[in-house]
Amino acid sequence: MKIRLGHSPDSDDAFMFWGLANGAVESDHEFEHILRDIQTLNEWAREGKLESSAVSVHAFAYVADKYALLRHGGSFGDDYGPMIVSEENISPEDLKETVIAVPGTLTSAFLQLNLWFEDQFGEGVKPKFEVVPFDEIIPAIQSKKYRAGLIIHEGQLTYEREGLVELANMGKWWKAKTGGLPLPLGVNVVRKDLGEEICVDVSRCMRESIEASLNNRDKALEYALQFARGMDVDTSDTFVGMYVNERTRDMGHDGVKAIRLLLSEGARIGLVPPVQVDVID
Repeated sequence: MKIRLGHSPDSDDAFMFWGLANGAVESDHEFEHILRDIQTLNEWAREGKLESSAVSVHAFAYVADKYALLRHGGSFGDDYGPMIVSEENISPEDLKETVIAVPGTLTSAFLQLNLWFEDQFGEGVKPKFEVVPFDEIIPAIQSKKYRAGLIIHEGQLTYEREGLVELANMGKWWKAKTGGLPLPLGVNVVRKDLGEEICVDVSRCMRESIEASLNNRDKALEYALQFARGMDVDTSDTFVGMYVNERTRDMGHDGVKAIRLLLSEGARIGLVPPVQVDVID
């Protein structure tokens, strides 16, 4: 059976699936890697388009009826995560009225931005925003189209060299707010209608791919570099280490707890529907 596996064209996702892409994992299934930006994958998941996919934790609230959440393949920030950045130090009161470029309304970063705004400015206060492709946000700030942007992916490591300053860090805020929980960002899901046997085997293949990559870091990193969008080796290595680690192998109790808390908070402010988070392996 062909399993279309959706993931973003980023070095961390590429690193994670090196094992599947290079034959390090044995399977009766044929895996086809479908590379799209996370906003597209989130929208496709709402349609049930792919057999398996990476999705934002935010988007999982809308696809839990179609997809099962896997314990492995998750991306979490530990005291780091999406950032609000600008070319200037903007006061909190000014930021409240500033249009912020965001990478998509189904991204986890957008959910976290809304929770951060309420935490900073009071109940019911929402950010002003416009959606911009994630890799165009920093250039849009530099060209003065936007005063501030919500950055994800490698921008978290490169924004300073682009002349930008950090106004807020969702990972630092979340860790302080929750007493140390990691910040949920992305997860892997598999479509329930494939049946339990296939879902379990897809789960095994993806887990073994992550393990193979972690155990063959140099080879997997070399493969991932082709998706690094101009990052040098050291920066790519740092970025991969941030988002592919032991918590990616298994999100653990804290990871599951953090996902449930983030989505329950999202439901509390009316940004996502209430959802039961069941995690399988």
